[in-house]
Amino acid sequence: MASEKSKTAIGTGGIPPADWLARQASEEILEPSLPIVDPHHHLWDRAGHRYLLDELLADTGSGHKVIATVFVDCVAFYRKAGPAELKPLGETEFANGVAAMAASGVYGDTQACAAIVSHADLTRGAAVREVLEAQIRAGNGRFRGIRHAGGWDASPEIRNSHTHPPEGLYGQAAFREGFAQLAPLGLSFEAWQYHPQLPEVIALARAFPQTSIILNHVGGPLGVGPYAGQTESVFAHWKQGMVELASCPNVTVKLGGLGMRIGMFDLHLRDQPPSSQQIAQAWQPWMETCIEAFGADRCMFESNFPVDKITSGYAVLWNAFKRIAAGASADAKTALFSGTASRVYRL
Repeated sequence: MASEKSKTAIGTGGIPPADWLARQASEEILEPSLPIVDPHHHLWDRAGHRYLLDELLADTGSGHKVIATVFVDCVAFYRKAGPAELKPLGETEFANGVAAMAASGVYGDTQACAAIVSHADLTRGAAVREVLEAQIRAGNGRFRGIRHAGGWDASPEIRNSHTHPPEGLYGQAAFREGFAQLAPLGLSFEAWQYHPQLPEVIALARAFPQTSIILNHVGGPLGVGPYAGQTESVFAHWKQGMVELASCPNVTVKLGGLGMRIGMFDLHLRDQPPSSQQIAQAWQPWMETCIEAFGADRCMFESNFPVDKITSGYAVLWNAFKRIAAGASADAKTALFSGTASRVYRL
């Protein structure tokens, strides 16, 4: 749960000071031969924080068997000039270049950015099809879908998504006209919103049953602002939405993102970084709820790095996931750690 502990563990922009994360105790890698596809990470070069291929490979190479990764939209390297609707192509071109570097084998066996998810403004309606087709070309066979973040809350204490969405984005007529262009092009949609908005995702999934929808970060449970200290009620509200969403067979869920500042956990505020046991204990009820509702073949563990790096190092994070899945069958583990992601992103 969130607490009033000192926030000195968080640096500028939510990035942990290197000396804080360096205090995380080294752990023996659990099940080191288990293949992992990390289906959600970002790359960027921002003021005060760089996370590019070198940093990613330092993390994926920290002991676990990460065979491939999926790059997801984060407004990285958008084109500076040209029509606004085409600027996100720069991100796809960048990620494809990184993927080509990784595919060369020069940097090891991990196929970084083997699949790419970028952005297109679906509120442009049917006109967005030209942008989607351009994204497919820019991806050189790696482009899989788009994320049009819809995170919105009425509280001024909640930071809305970087796309500056209006209330009820996923239900708007223009957005849905744009959304309708995805399935005919074989593209998926990444849904990123907050837990009070789960009914909007349910309605969207039912309206477009042929479109693959990947729910980011276990549905975005909030634990700040008016939701601070309300873990039990948030969990009950969130669980109700997730169980109903599970009735939509076109939806899969990413298990991760609970290390972000908007959640209900204070692990990133402690003097000492958490162990994998502490992370697993805190997150297990949320992730087990998803696995029970959706089944392992519709769930996939994700790092959400470097965003979740405010809570944990990469090796410890995946140890935590392996602890959460410790009682699963071999087939379920394969699905959770690589199978679902490989199928959904066509790797």
